[in-house]
Amino acid sequence: MGTRSGRGLPIRSSGGRLQAGRTGLEEQATSGRLATDGTGGPARKPPTKRQLDSIYQALLGEYGHQQWWPTASEDPEEQRFEICLGAILTQNTSWRGAASALANLRAEGLTDAAAILDTPLDVLGDLVRPSGHFNVKARKLHAFCEAVMFDGGGSVDALLEGEPDEVRSRLLEVWGIGPETADAMTLYAARKSTFVVDAYAYRIFERLGCPPGPRKYDVYRTFLLNRLGPDVAFLNEWHALLVRHGQQTCTKSRPRCEGCPLLRRCDFGRAELRT
Repeated sequence: MGTRSGRGLPIRSSGGRLQAGRTGLEEQATSGRLATDGTGGPARKPPTKRQLDSIYQALLGEYGHQQWWPTASEDPEEQRFEICLGAILTQNTSWRGAASALANLRAEGLTDAAAILDTPLDVLGDLVRPSGHFNVKARKLHAFCEAVMFDGGGSVDALLEGEPDEVRSRLLEVWGIGPETADAMTLYAARKSTFVVDAYAYRIFERLGCPPGPRKYDVYRTFLLNRLGPDVAFLNEWHALLVRHGQQTCTKSRPRCEGCPLLRRCDFGRAELRT
């Protein structure tokens, strides 16, 4: 998965299924008791605005701007439609597999909702096979394209029109689209304010000892969106940097703590280096 200005957004739409890995706060995170004493460990407080700014600047300094589809709003509608397809295809898999599936769809001229709906599910499943769970994903693509045709009148831009929460709610009504996928579409295709939460966010904030709260999607999303503000480009960059850090450095099973740009803030990382 790489960073590109046009195609190739490395979304990982599998936050509820992609495991966060060891953080030292697993039991507290899943029990919902992070903010209290008496759980076998110290009380945990969510990050302050100053801490968030410090984390962001450290990640930006390490990895630079990620350039995840920054011109989507100016690009042709076909680009925004492909972003939505990519958000579905990358569920529970790597971007590489999703990108291969998208390439197969483009090669067959399946670049609009009507064309995909005219394609039998078994044929569509074969085309998206590189993304894994291909039969289910073929059904999800059909369901999304039905929404484009019937709710959007054939236009993905019409489907994505409205206030952020309105767009998000509309997408969540589509079979096969959960909170993370809906937020990815809302942020990257609709270019509207929301925060995409995934297992990388759970992992990184828990390891830093400042989780926004228990490991629940809406807890993280609401907290971070309220603290970070509505700027779409900023929210885009924040999520992209967390994914980059989670994939490259703060990995699930063998984190590369030595040289980590967040090490001085991270008790988990310092403990790892002592073992």
